[in-house]
Amino acid sequence: MRIETATAPGTPGAPNEDFVAAAMPSGGHGGALVLLDGVTPPPDNGNCVHSVPWFTARLGGRLLELSVSRPDLTLAECLSDAIRVTADTHRGTCDLSHPLTPQATVVAARWNATELEHLVLSDSVLLLEDTDGKITPVLDDRIDRLRAAGHRVAPLRNLPGGFYTAAADPAVARKAVTGRTPLSALRAVAALSDGAARAVEVFDLDDWAATFALLRDRGPDALLARVRAAESADADGSAVPRGKPFDDATALLVEL
Repeated sequence: MRIETATAPGTPGAPNEDFVAAAMPSGGHGGALVLLDGVTPPPDNGNCVHSVPWFTARLGGRLLELSVSRPDLTLAECLSDAIRVTADTHRGTCDLSHPLTPQATVVAARWNATELEHLVLSDSVLLLEDTDGKITPVLDDRIDRLRAAGHRVAPLRNLPGGFYTAAADPAVARKAVTGRTPLSALRAVAALSDGAARAVEVFDLDDWAATFALLRDRGPDALLARVRAAESADADGSAVPRGKPFDDATALLVEL
């Protein structure tokens, strides 16, 4: 089995708000991966004394632990518990009801000898490669649908009819896109933060098949370099408007 990952902050020297980890528990076949993309708050957001990296490290660490130690729980149940435990850690010092309390998008996958279970919440991406080489993206496309309908997205965060992120409400785990695939039908999986998916979703340079081929042939570092080159060629965001000219980027490849 090959597991390879790369991550980089959008600005060198700045905190990286992404989290990525994989585990292969002893005593049997299987493993798990978790990728979180922290949501950057505005500079004047004073609702929480903790940083986004503080939050993603705790939420991601708890989610990975439960993914491998509690096979009796679904990934959605693992995420719900991870959100609850993380919220309890800073409930006494921070206003967790604030709409911009620290939060993150989530990609998680877990596999055993027979199947792979997956979960995607918000706009990070999971890619599944089948044994014929076909790439299937698993996407939570609520944000894209809201934008296509002409809505302002930010006010609809974690509200009915809007989109959802992992923040302080364990119930949002039920809103995640989930599924299961027979392991015999899969060759590999990959997880991408939206910063790493920009070659497809923002710059329209590649499709998912080309992205997966780059990950397999040259590794996650090469994908991040391709995204950085595209961002640098339009450093002020004038040619390709986007929320951040440069974004934290994380990619993880697992060849099963």
